Amino acid sequence: MLRRLLRPLLDPYRRYRHARVIHAVRVSLGLLATILLTTGIKLPHGEWASVTMLVVIGGLQHHGNIGKKAAERAIGTLIGAGVGLALVAQQAWLGMPWLTYFAMSVVCGFFSYHAIGKGGYTALLSAITVFIVAGHGDNPVTDGLWRGVDILIGIALALAFSFALPLYAVYSWRYNLADALRDCAKVYGRIIDGQAITADEHLKLMTRLNAAMVQLRSLMPSVSKEVKISMTELDAIQRNLRMCVSTLEILGNTRPDANDPEAMTLLQTALKAEHRQIRVQLIGMARALKSGAAQRLDRPMEVPLVSLDAPVYNALDGYRLLTQQLAANIGEMRQRLARNAPRWNI
Repeated sequence: MLRRLLRPLLDPYRRYRHARVIHAVRVSLGLLATILLTTGIKLPHGEWASVTMLVVIGGLQHHGNIGKKAAERAIGTLIGAGVGLALVAQQAWLGMPWLTYFAMSVVCGFFSYHAIGKGGYTALLSAITVFIVAGHGDNPVTDGLWRGVDILIGIALALAFSFALPLYAVYSWRYNLADALRDCAKVYGRIIDGQAITADEHLKLMTRLNAAMVQLRSLMPSVSKEVKISMTELDAIQRNLRMCVSTLEILGNTRPDANDPEAMTLLQTALKAEHRQIRVQLIGMARALKSGAAQRLDRPMEVPLVSLDAPVYNALDGYRLLTQQLAANIGEMRQRLARNAPRWNI
């Protein structure tokens, strides 16, 4: 019964579809926890724990980048808090505001130098935290210490809530890839059925495919961290998809005249086996990715061997060779997905 009640939260596809809602609820509960904790034990300046919670995980959704990003933000916050406390302490000891202003400017200039490039956000957040803790150097040392404690509490709670019902980037990757493969099948169906490639529906599908490839590329680093698939392997799958889309574009522009029924009939007869194989493999991969039924990918299917040295005597021969290359490329992609299924199927 408990499993049935929790199924909406445990089902990967539902979590993917409602990722923003889950993230918003998680951040809201984290903020509520920081407010209740800091007000419950009456910590001074407790609002900075809530601010830190938002800074650390407010903009992070996928589990694959939470660890790294949260660590970067936590390190930046701690460095800034330490520097801010040091500036407050020297102001209280020496009582020279001009020295404090100069030191703060130099320190923040140093952080700004490192804010451009790798680790830039850590450096930028360090500079911001200096002012949160120290103000303009005139904050009491006790206030600086309390703000530092609040920041540590905010970091700890943020990391705790970031691992509650994690939203994996691999979900977005596999479901977006499944949708892209279905769109490839639709485009291929339009091509072999003789439908116009200049129609709005066809152009809309191609635009969606190009956007999907960009999104899949951006997810790859997080997916690699989450499920330990090498970037080389993910890039190979991405390359298979890119070649599929490119070949579909070429097929659409080299297809025999759709107004010539004899040529279209001859084409569909000569490549009947390839047409069926391509569509079956595209839809099969999409279903396996969406449902998690990876055994679909293990079903034996003959992959055509294509030689680029095959002679081309006419347009029909070139079209046939391209179709066979498309089938071989899709077969290779299917084998890669099957080989990595134990990792992405979580």
